[in-house]
Amino acid sequence: MNTTMPFPERIRPLMALRLVALILSTAVLVGCAAGPDFKPPAPPAVQNYTSAELPARTASAPGALGGAQRFVPQAPIGSAWWQQFGSPKLNALIERALQSNPTLEASQATLHQAEQTYAAQAGSTLYPKVEAGLGVGRERFNASSLGQHIANTFDLYNASVGVSYNLDLAGGNRRLLEALAAQTDYQRFQFYGARLTVAANVVTGAITQAQLAAQVAASEQILAAQTEQLALTRKRMALGNASEIDVLSLQTQMEQTRANIVPLRYRLEQTNHLLAILIGQPPGEGAMPQFTLDDFTLPAELPLLVPSELVHQRPDIQASEALLHVANAQYGIAISKFYPQLTLSANVGSLTNASLFAPGSMVWGIAGQVAQPLFDAGLRPGANAAEAAFNAAAANYRQTVLQALRNVADVLRALDNDAQALQAQSAADSSAQRSLELTQQQYRLGAASYLQLLIAQQQAQQTRISLTTAQAQRLADTAALYQAMGGGQH
Repeated sequence: MNTTMPFPERIRPLMALRLVALILSTAVLVGCAAGPDFKPPAPPAVQNYTSAELPARTASAPGALGGAQRFVPQAPIGSAWWQQFGSPKLNALIERALQSNPTLEASQATLHQAEQTYAAQAGSTLYPKVEAGLGVGRERFNASSLGQHIANTFDLYNASVGVSYNLDLAGGNRRLLEALAAQTDYQRFQFYGARLTVAANVVTGAITQAQLAAQVAASEQILAAQTEQLALTRKRMALGNASEIDVLSLQTQMEQTRANIVPLRYRLEQTNHLLAILIGQPPGEGAMPQFTLDDFTLPAELPLLVPSELVHQRPDIQASEALLHVANAQYGIAISKFYPQLTLSANVGSLTNASLFAPGSMVWGIAGQVAQPLFDAGLRPGANAAEAAFNAAAANYRQTVLQALRNVADVLRALDNDAQALQAQSAADSSAQRSLELTQQQYRLGAASYLQLLIAQQQAQQTRISLTTAQAQRLADTAALYQAMGGGQH
């Protein structure tokens, strides 16, 4: 009796052992990933935004919008920071914008796309691929070559399950997932930034609407006073108490005021159109809420994050850091192409000529494939290009941080200057109002003419327009500070 194993049967266990040894020897490498691991950039070392020290409190002026403001270091910023302005109408308008703004909808959809792209790549990279196969064929076997005059036709059925997996020795697939995850982070911060921008634009639009409406109303009162003054001067000219030059001079002022009202009304209409678009509504669909400066409260305490914390709060800086992370991972992908790729596959199935689900011969197989680049002139330039892209992303990140620091510095100086300007303008308005009161008293006593009264009224309205501008600017720059601080969006 011959007990010697056939040659294929003798080498089969040896091949299996070698395959297992190959798997074990490469398992150590699987935990590694090509290229440097990403390290977040160091935060700015500076402690202040401006070279000149900020005052403990800004200047103050009479009135609800003239109070002093104090900068509070490291104060928390709520996600609904606009509520600090104390306007229910504004709160409702912003909530509507956050729900219906098309830009936010597009940004959110882009974020969802990035999340699903990562999930799809992770599913096909982290886990083995399993495929099932079913097949049927009809074959004819002719045994004449074996000395038999028999021809047999039969059906051949096979069913199999195959499994394949890329061991990702150099970590190229893991770097790809890392890049996709960082890309998802980038889209998330873009979404946060879009929310912050929409909210800030609604606040600024509401303040601008209030300012322009007040300026239009004051200008119309000036126009009415000038019209009346012109009519009086014409009567005086008819009586010989005024000249044609006086009439023409007043008429020029009146028409100039009328001309100045036109662009103010146009800007007011533009602002209403902008607010409509921000809430996802066509400009002609419905009237916008009408704001006055009395609808707003000036926040007395303002948050002030140090630069090292600002980089973790502003969405634009975090988005730039995410792009730097993407570039770092893509450099790792380029490096991984220099290393071998190992793919393992196995399949098991049944082969029979009875029926598809009848017992048959077991068929199985195990295979491993290693691919090592020997010569590819494009690998090194590709890695160099990826490294250059990382350097560019790093420079862009530094520029983004510098621009953010400049943005905060500009707003801080603007708030200080706004307070001083409002203080001076408030004093001018008080003087103009007092002058009007005295002129009215003199007019009632007969010591001043009606023409002098009209002139005093015009001066008071002109000063009130400047005061309105200063108040609105202070409110807008306060909103700009919340935006510059990152808005507490996340």
